[in-house]
Amino acid sequence: MPNNQFRRGELYSFITGLASTALARRLQKNFKQSGVDITIEQWSVLYHLWKHDGMSQQELCAASFRDKPSITRLLDNLERQELVQRVPSKEDRRIKRIHLTEAAAELQGITMELASRTLNEALEGVPAKDIELCKSVLQRVYDNLK
Repeated sequence: MPNNQFRRGELYSFITGLASTALARRLQKNFKQSGVDITIEQWSVLYHLWKHDGMSQQELCAASFRDKPSITRLLDNLERQELVQRVPSKEDRRIKRIHLTEAAAELQGITMELASRTLNEALEGVPAKDIELCKSVLQRVYDNLK
């Protein structure tokens, strides 16, 4: 028997989409109020680079689940803001490695603090065991579909 006892309008994707959108909007608002002039999409690219500086554009596409034109546009804007620079790979000059600038490194602390504060706000009143269960279920859904 299927495990989908949701009524119409209560599909997983609808609920997770609403929550994700609300969280992104709040984080963007918190960035703006704190004087951080980047978008959530740009922040997500920086986030992956903070974890692993020097990724290729293709690696960023895979890590962020974005297509190449979207990543190109985001990187163009981040480059204009002097937050990243494209550097030809030493192994293959056709590949550009994306490196963070000092300005991007300075943004890491404040944006991660704002992200943490926003997430805490979103999870206020939710018991830790429920958060862990939710993470586990969503990970299983993802694993089943990848």
